Amino acid sequence: MADVVERLTDKLTDSEGPGTRRRRGRRPSGEDTRAALLAAALEVFGEQGFDSATVRGIATRAGVDAAMVNHWFGGKRGLFLAAIQAPFDPTALIDAAISGDPDTVAERIIRVFVTAWDTHRSRFRALMRNIAGNDSAAATMRDFVFNAVIRRVTDTIGVDRAELRTSLCASQLIGLGMARYVLDLEPLMSADIETVVAMIAPTLQRYLTADITSAG
Repeated sequence: MADVVERLTDKLTDSEGPGTRRRRGRRPSGEDTRAALLAAALEVFGEQGFDSATVRGIATRAGVDAAMVNHWFGGKRGLFLAAIQAPFDPTALIDAAISGDPDTVAERIIRVFVTAWDTHRSRFRALMRNIAGNDSAAATMRDFVFNAVIRRVTDTIGVDRAELRTSLCASQLIGLGMARYVLDLEPLMSADIETVVAMIAPTLQRYLTADITSAG
């Protein structure tokens, strides 16, 4: 992951700027095309963020047909996760957690995420630490977590003040990830999964479904 962030930083600080980069020639197929898309994705996501970046724009930067994004990665989300070398797809975890009683959705969210984070602890730790040290990468990840992950929850359960609730939930999950896997805060770092669920889920549930009409 460190080399990925270094490449992203190098591209963003290129003295020629993104507007003067030469368009790459068309790649024939196979791994060359995949590698070109990953390199272009790092540039475009770093410049524009996850939401604003488009499949067509990334493919154009790579000099390949936009259909190759779906062929190799299944769409923009898959390309983003591959580019940052994410150890798992957080949207799949959210989809699994959403199903069920809305009054206990926070427990399911914390449980599936901490389980996945613990399973891939070393890779997730490296990802979080490197993103924390790169402003552009951090902004892109924040954009992705906010819009492609947490918003799926608030949209599905249908709550008021979805924007505020989404940002509060994102702050809780990102903060938990940083504290447990980057800062190594004890006893949180060594706590078992069910203890973490018991301690964090009530706050996350309040952000999702409690009355916050007087907030903000």
